[in-house]
Amino acid sequence: MASLISLSPSSRFYQTPTLRCNSIPPAFTQHKGGRYRRFVLLQVKCVSEQDTDAEESKVESTPPSSSYGDPPSSSSTSTSTSTYNWCAVLGGIGFLESSYLTFLKLTNSEAFCPIGNGGSCDSVLSSNYSVVFGFECFKTHNNWCLHFVQLSNDFGVPLPLIGMVAYGLVATIGLQLGGKKIPLNLSESDGQWLLLMTTTSMAVASTYFLYVLNSQFAGESCLYCLTSALLSFSLFAITMKNLGSQEMLRMIGLQLCVASLVVATLNSSYHDITPVARSSSEIPYFKTEVTTHSSPLAISLAKHLHSAGAKLYGAFWCTHCQEQKEIFGREAAKILDYVECFPDGYKKGTTMIKECLDVNLEGFPTWVINGEVHSGELEFSELAELTGIRLEDLDQSN
Repeated sequence: MASLISLSPSSRFYQTPTLRCNSIPPAFTQHKGGRYRRFVLLQVKCVSEQDTDAEESKVESTPPSSSYGDPPSSSSTSTSTSTYNWCAVLGGIGFLESSYLTFLKLTNSEAFCPIGNGGSCDSVLSSNYSVVFGFECFKTHNNWCLHFVQLSNDFGVPLPLIGMVAYGLVATIGLQLGGKKIPLNLSESDGQWLLLMTTTSMAVASTYFLYVLNSQFAGESCLYCLTSALLSFSLFAITMKNLGSQEMLRMIGLQLCVASLVVATLNSSYHDITPVARSSSEIPYFKTEVTTHSSPLAISLAKHLHSAGAKLYGAFWCTHCQEQKEIFGREAAKILDYVECFPDGYKKGTTMIKECLDVNLEGFPTWVINGEVHSGELEFSELAELTGIRLEDLDQSN
């Protein structure tokens, strides 16, 4: 029989919101006065108000689950955005540097080298290693090949041009993934993959060229080379850090393939010039010869420069020094006060003669006129102005 429970008004009880019946509840019938009544016994769980409040608080504090997976946290998104912004900034700096070097290479101009003695920086940037897939004019003493004494290439793809494309690509992808409006139809996964492969190639190439700089150009400095290597390594480290350890392990095989391809390509490009490049560390002195004829104006200006005490400093292997002499011509060049800074040839560890060191040269050729140092090739009008005269005032009757 079921007993009846009386509830006082002061007691508050709550029924659980769900009643689960694992089996059919027991039932019995009772006959009374010709009428049948059916009674069913239900098990009711009663809880106090405090337990109910705690349960509701627990339910409210539990975040709703989603069948599509949890969205990325704000901290993870912020880290990725910061990574892409750094890629855009460093890639932009590298793009500017490589664009400047590409301009110098295409215009055959000398680079400004704030660090180093003389033309060491320019000798590295104008060597055979500054191009890929090119061929060289071997060093001889004839005039046709004189412009290639420094083992420079007029044919091939300039290495700074490749760097400019690589840095530009990294900067563009960084802007795209960082949320900037760039007309580049690229998903985030594809952008991350392309960014990883590009920075891996750049880091491997930088390692290769640092080895070349240390082995083939010992004792010479190249600020632009070191800056580019630092940017490449920084971009690679930032990209790898953003991947995470699991993704690194998954991509390491592909990275090794890319690294092997880069090294094989560079070895193939520089294989034939390696013996000659090594010989560039020791160049015996040879006398250069001016082939052009001098005009009366050139002879008159050369005499005036000689009387004014102007001096021209250069090196026998310097192509721009030879071009400066060719402007004057054979006869006028003999009148100029020319100072050879490497009269005994060049080899590893060789320094310029004391007279050149005292001038504190930054490159070749260099003019010293009235105690002032002027780097680079100068035109007749510039030389005349520096000595305080006009070209029209020179006596050209000679």
